[in-house]
Amino acid sequence: MLSGNFHTHTVFCDGKNTAREMAEKAMELGFTHLGFSGHMDSEIRMDLAAYNAEIGRLQDLYRGRMEILRGVELDLLYTPQGDEEAALLRQMEYLIGSVHYVEAGDGTLIAVDDSAERLTKGCERYFDGDYYRLARAYYELEAGVYDRLHCTFAGHFDLITRFNDDLHFLDESDPRYYKPALEAMEYLVSEGVPFEINCGAVNRGRKAELYPNRFLLGKLKEMGGEILINSDAHHKDLLNGGFETAVRTALDSGFTHTNFLEHSADGKTVFRQVPLDAELQMHCTGAL
Repeated sequence: MLSGNFHTHTVFCDGKNTAREMAEKAMELGFTHLGFSGHMDSEIRMDLAAYNAEIGRLQDLYRGRMEILRGVELDLLYTPQGDEEAALLRQMEYLIGSVHYVEAGDGTLIAVDDSAERLTKGCERYFDGDYYRLARAYYELEAGVYDRLHCTFAGHFDLITRFNDDLHFLDESDPRYYKPALEAMEYLVSEGVPFEINCGAVNRGRKAELYPNRFLLGKLKEMGGEILINSDAHHKDLLNGGFETAVRTALDSGFTHTNFLEHSADGKTVFRQVPLDAELQMHCTGAL
């Protein structure tokens, strides 16, 4: 059974359950590791002091039974609001580096995953309806998630395709789309940045493919990249959602292991490899 998830949202941001409810469900599922990763971006801002206190309380409560890590999903274009917030962010034990917006020339933020209408209007107004230009701008930002954020791993790498199943505005096999994606991926791999296989859109029925898609995931393997498998859960019943699909896809792409985050003896956050063998695939919990 795949027994950990490191992309977890709660009522502190846009999740549906409390952190305690998420932890209780994780224990019920047999999890050994649970990482909380509340949003911090231009539109969703947590009360970081309360968040830190609650996750710290849960770490004490579950100590010896389940390892809990305190993280944050930080958007590339997010800037801390003051010294206190910056100091609280430095207390996080890991960071997911994500891109949710493309910035237009006048500073307007075009959200790539909020709504199809918002994305379409933004592309028409600021990119003359050229979604390949928009995608290039997106991947140019993706390439900078480590340089700007010093993230622990990259989140939902090809989120720009969030509405592509419905709108078909991008041909994902077109070099105009995938070349900028591969350039960004290659740069991040060269910096040692792992990529998550994000199950969020699949386990919520919004998209047919995982992030990254199979083509990009295969290229990631060829580049020598590392992976984590995360559900991007916003509800307790989806904490392990999509895991079976993700494990199978990772194996098909040539990966032999995923990675878990955990605390080392000196309190640092480190990666541990978890084999993706046939037995793990057979006993994977799968989506509820």
